[in-house]
Amino acid sequence: MIFGGQDIGIDLGTATILVYVKGKGIVLREPSVVAIDKNTNQVLAVGQEARKMLGRTPGNIVALRPLKDGVISDYTITEKMLKYFITKVCGKFVFSPKIMICVPSRVTEVERKAVIDAATHAGARKVYLIEEPIAAAIGAGIDISKPYGSMIVDIGGGTSDIAVISLGGAVRSTSIKMAGDKFDEAIIKYVKRNRNVIIGERTAEDIKINIGCMYPKSVSERMMVKGRDITSGLPVEIEISSDEVFYALQECAEKILEGVHSVLEETPPELVADISERGIYITGGGGLVWGLDKLISEKTGIPVMIAEDAQSCVAIGTGKALNHVELFESGNAIKIKKY
Repeated sequence: MIFGGQDIGIDLGTATILVYVKGKGIVLREPSVVAIDKNTNQVLAVGQEARKMLGRTPGNIVALRPLKDGVISDYTITEKMLKYFITKVCGKFVFSPKIMICVPSRVTEVERKAVIDAATHAGARKVYLIEEPIAAAIGAGIDISKPYGSMIVDIGGGTSDIAVISLGGAVRSTSIKMAGDKFDEAIIKYVKRNRNVIIGERTAEDIKINIGCMYPKSVSERMMVKGRDITSGLPVEIEISSDEVFYALQECAEKILEGVHSVLEETPPELVADISERGIYITGGGGLVWGLDKLISEKTGIPVMIAEDAQSCVAIGTGKALNHVELFESGNAIKIKKY
């Protein structure tokens, strides 16, 4: 379905790209993966089709993620990917769309410029940047314009953005490079070290989604996975338990807890009182790992809620912010930059 002449919001995620069209909602959700021919530098597939090629390509074809840890690691490929998705949503537009893109809260000016340039060259008329925790809060239905504190823990694929928001801006925030991709890496390392089996990224992600946990489960769950035996080099099928995944993700959970604690420690007492009353909101796909909300609540003593449709909160918030661009331009509202 093509929505020509529409303004769009883009959640430019490390793992997934979501596109929100003003007045229509989320119209596209695809993996942030591009397959290219190394010999000709030609793009062969983007999104879901390219993801199927991860780890399964011949020598001349490489399937890669052009974003790493929440920022652009391959500018040229990111531009091609953005152009593909914008054209897919808007078609061959007569009027270039206004595009709002979310970025991690601690990105540098150089990283911001890379996002702006990529979107501009991909066909945007104007580019606006909004910080991920702000967008996540809007998408979660929080009225961030009020003078009370709200805490957001947005865990994506590349970064976890933790922020305390009041009066339309982030009072205290941090962005840590510990999120969904690092969870997958931790599972891969655990299985290799403790079971002498090498598994791929997609298998690790399946384990995380199906039996992953960051808080002990009362009943252990099990899952059969396939990989390669380190000793023999032959295919092997093993059974993994949720208890094993819990131990694999311990360090990841501790890093996120440290981030939450550090932001709370720097937050003014009045806002901490608001947060203890209103609770902490978890958004992002990485936040759906079972038990993370219980763990944070236990360690902080603050109620923790997983936002409705947590995976889409940032994209929804980015899109909704398009309705108030005139306020952002005048500098009266949310901290947002126009380029």
